[in-house]
Amino acid sequence: MTSTFETDALWWPVGVTGKDHPVSEVPKRAPFYRRIGLGHFFRSALDVLYPAACVGCNVPLGEADGLCPACWRQLPFIEKPYCERLGTPLPADFGLPLLSAAAIKDAPVFGRARSVARYDDLARELVHRLKYGDRLELALPMGRWMARAGREVVNDATLIIPIPLHRRRYWGRRFNQAGLLAKSIGKQTGCPVAAHLLKRIKSTQSQVGLTRNERLKNLQGAFNVAAKHRRHIAGARIVLVDDVMTTASTANAASRVLLRAGAASVDVLVFACVAKAG
Repeated sequence: MTSTFETDALWWPVGVTGKDHPVSEVPKRAPFYRRIGLGHFFRSALDVLYPAACVGCNVPLGEADGLCPACWRQLPFIEKPYCERLGTPLPADFGLPLLSAAAIKDAPVFGRARSVARYDDLARELVHRLKYGDRLELALPMGRWMARAGREVVNDATLIIPIPLHRRRYWGRRFNQAGLLAKSIGKQTGCPVAAHLLKRIKSTQSQVGLTRNERLKNLQGAFNVAAKHRRHIAGARIVLVDDVMTTASTANAASRVLLRAGAASVDVLVFACVAKAG
């Protein structure tokens, strides 16, 4: 696994200089306790204070950030066959790449979307705990599962960008769950994460309950790439990260802005998607 330093806007792979990658920022030094070799001591102390437990039900486990067998069965994983464009489950496997009716009827702006699970049961519960319950530690295992589910899109990527929050919502929530998941995925894969390149400049209302036209109007002009950042976007193969994809309207709006800024391609990786088989 590629080691990383964390900056305010980027997980930067060690050994990559500003000349090697267009998103050049000077990494911060590792924390003092890491430089003097106390990281293992602190981790061991935390293991004693907080023994490893299932992230779903808190029963004791042999290792941290995992699921017990019962919770594993409650997580509605998405596996093949699924739509090649939207990543939503399909009822039968015919041995060929297939598109869902939704992808044919209303083709997405992005290339491919991949999800860990359907937005149901334990997947919904984990998303709610992360977003509304201040369970920020869940971003680590959720991001790890996302890295596995989206292996094919992340392997092709040169940059990971989380769907941003408007500053007003960020101030209220104090964190961006998509940013936490993106950092976790970057840590797992070594792919650089740049949260500062895409901005949400319009405070939008919730998409829940809106018609297709209302969703499009709601998101019109919501995202922006500043002129000074376009050189970092140009030619990049981007993976957009979010916690949930419902109608794909947000992902489409963000993808459109990135492609207009010169991105070579945009794929989407989320923890859960609202989808029914078929």
